[in-house]
Amino acid sequence: MPTELTLRPATEADAKAVAGIHLTSRRAAAMPPGVHPDGEVSTWLTGRLLMDEVWLAEVDEAPVGYARFTPTWLDDLYVLPTHAGRGVGSALLDLVKAQRPDGFCLWVFETNAPARAFYAHHGLVELEHTDGSANEEKAPDVRMAWPGSNPLAFLRQLIDEVDDQLGDLLARRTALTAAVQEIKHDVSRDPAREREIAEAMADRAPALGVERLSRIVHTIITESLDAARD
Repeated sequence: MPTELTLRPATEADAKAVAGIHLTSRRAAAMPPGVHPDGEVSTWLTGRLLMDEVWLAEVDEAPVGYARFTPTWLDDLYVLPTHAGRGVGSALLDLVKAQRPDGFCLWVFETNAPARAFYAHHGLVELEHTDGSANEEKAPDVRMAWPGSNPLAFLRQLIDEVDDQLGDLLARRTALTAAVQEIKHDVSRDPAREREIAEAMADRAPALGVERLSRIVHTIITESLDAARD
């Protein structure tokens, strides 16, 4: 770490410096081009300075990097290309860890191999890969996490969040099955359709594979049909 490096909370007066670091660093990074004009990005970041926690890294009082984070997410960590590899990013990440000892998540583009390697070197783990359909750039990305001082508790909390979503989805699936039964008036099964469902799900959850997902789909449909008869 450079001895002249200092970290301090950013203020609204730092908005121009933060935007400059963001735009310059993003253009030099191994990620898709931004989809918003520079002016829109600057305006948006100015608003986030009032809502998120933002820390600025300075060398000889000149801004060279920043980190922006919420209670559970690290949304931005950018360092000017001229100061990359000099410990600025590591110092900012260590600060975020200290501020969020219970852990946090972040998204990084799949193509951004240097960033993924940086985070992995600092103890973050990759949790999931997506096709990018949920981000503005429509580019595949990776969810990473620092599991904090109690990794088991942190990861179980994430599992609880997924289970809540699964519960909502299963409730909707069961309700739709009941609606179909009111039209069909029988409980006949369509093995070909069930296989198609499993194959489509395997595209989204390749780690489970078609055969495991076929068994899961079969159980969900069986129990949904049984609930529809109650």
